[in-house]
Amino acid sequence: MPELPEVETVRRGLAPVLEGRIISHVQLNRPDLRFPFPDDFADRIEGQRVERLSRRAKFLQADLTSGERLFMHLGMSGRFVLGGSQLGEFTHAHDADPKHHHVIFTTEDGNTVTYNDPRRFGFMELVKPDAPYRLDDLGPEPLGNGFNAPDLRARLKGKKTPIKIALLDQRIVAGLGNIYVCEALFRAGISPGRGAGRLRVAETERLVGHIKAVLIEAIAAGGSSLRDHRQADGALGYFQKQFSVYGREGQDCPACAAPIARRVQGGRSTFYCKACQR
Repeated sequence: MPELPEVETVRRGLAPVLEGRIISHVQLNRPDLRFPFPDDFADRIEGQRVERLSRRAKFLQADLTSGERLFMHLGMSGRFVLGGSQLGEFTHAHDADPKHHHVIFTTEDGNTVTYNDPRRFGFMELVKPDAPYRLDDLGPEPLGNGFNAPDLRARLKGKKTPIKIALLDQRIVAGLGNIYVCEALFRAGISPGRGAGRLRVAETERLVGHIKAVLIEAIAAGGSSLRDHRQADGALGYFQKQFSVYGREGQDCPACAAPIARRVQGGRSTFYCKACQR
């Protein structure tokens, strides 16, 4: 599933095409994705200008002139394909099968933004102005000023759950996923099995710094393309070439040459170095 860097990379690719543009037409090629579309989905979007395209955790958010917000989640295999004669350098070859083109947004200048999703685990929801939404209870954005060592220590206080599991809790910090938590914990030298509430002050400060650094580096590399992730222009992400531990079970640790270990936590694979992470 795309994590924060992948979604942010997609947002940056879509923003020049969507922000400030009127959506002149919405074509739905099926009645649902993970959830059904509302009956008036297309009517509520057509004729609206996208005032701002932002990201919250692993969601894309389009603010419309109507005051409604369009939330989009990529699920396991969702991607956006750009098209149209006005895009020029933004248009690249894609391997996206057209039979999985489920939603097509056409802008006033004739460009298209197509949502393609073979597994259909993604979804889109329209939220009326001031209406509550599932993202309202999420923790701080890890790249924002609100995410810092004192705040994280307060959120982890008294928690006996392993730090790896705690960092995947979106109520503690929003947008982190399995890949980047594994990489950040390795850089911070913290065992994924350590009790979340038992981290020392210096360890928490080090961890916050490495979380931010890993995410910034991953965004700069276009995210990680392990299976389905593509940037909005069709390009692959390349951060997977920089993994220190994720997916490297049995290979040499880049710091000490001990074999990278794997364990299962919360139903997900955790990769780490037993020698370097304490």
